[in-house]
Amino acid sequence: MAGFGEPELSTVDARGLVLGVVATRWYAELTEQMLARAVEAAVTSGVADVVTARVVGAVELPVVAQALARRCDAVVALGVVVRGETAHFEHVCRVVTDGLGRVALDTGTPVAHGVLTVDTLEQAHQRAGFADSAEDKGWGAAIAALDAALAVRSVWQPGPAR
Repeated sequence: MAGFGEPELSTVDARGLVLGVVATRWYAELTEQMLARAVEAAVTSGVADVVTARVVGAVELPVVAQALARRCDAVVALGVVVRGETAHFEHVCRVVTDGLGRVALDTGTPVAHGVLTVDTLEQAHQRAGFADSAEDKGWGAAIAALDAALAVRSVWQPGPAR
């Protein structure tokens, strides 16, 4: 946790937007909490509809995020990847991060990276939005995605090409 520099953004006016949320099934206690917090953030922000999907693991997040990006104004990807004793952690994190970035750029739909990449389960718990957690990444990722969708809408003006 950086502990500083985070913007003061608790909600946005997202009335009329549709949010897609995809979460992994690994570490279900954590991802269920993060999913619940993301949905709560969306509802509190006035989102018209929240479409949710579940996948087994983090590597599967980008392809489902891409499908959601085709029908939603913004997407949130949630999961937990815990460092182990092999290089698998680095490979998974790279595939997920690169994949989610590609989805956002290829579709023009904001995709928030709410995948916790941690050394321990305690670190993940501290970021998962429980009452005793220091951070709430599910909520934060949803607000970030919705805020980005509003920014995209504000700069994209249909009309004659210049």
